[in-house]
Amino acid sequence: MTPDKDFTALLKKAREKLKTALIDMENKRFEDSISRSYYAVYHAISACLLSKDLVFSSHNQTIGAFNKEFIRQGIFKKEFTKIIQSMFEDRQSGDYDAYFESDEGQAKKHYDNAGIIIESIKEYLDRWNGTAH
Repeated sequence: MTPDKDFTALLKKAREKLKTALIDMENKRFEDSISRSYYAVYHAISACLLSKDLVFSSHNQTIGAFNKEFIRQGIFKKEFTKIIQSMFEDRQSGDYDAYFESDEGQAKKHYDNAGIIIESIKEYLDRWNGTAH
């Protein structure tokens, strides 16, 4: 698979996860919505890392590499670090903590932030790769 096809596939997956996050939120499945919003971002940052031929096997490695290669370099807003970490932690809690409770406000915040991050990454990759995805 060529890098362009990898970007396209990962960004498509990111957008699909974000659509599912909205459906889950509308159906009051807030923890599932948070999880899908996080995974949407995870796939988008994985696509971004491909622009540097970087692929990682764990979420922590992927997030860490994104912070090192793109946030600290000033390519994306510093706020993305806290947003992504919050999404990761809430996704972990929602998936594995039997006592974790989320609400619509929390799910909407993650959904909105995921959309902003995905669009920023798409714009970066379009400029970097010279194509539209």
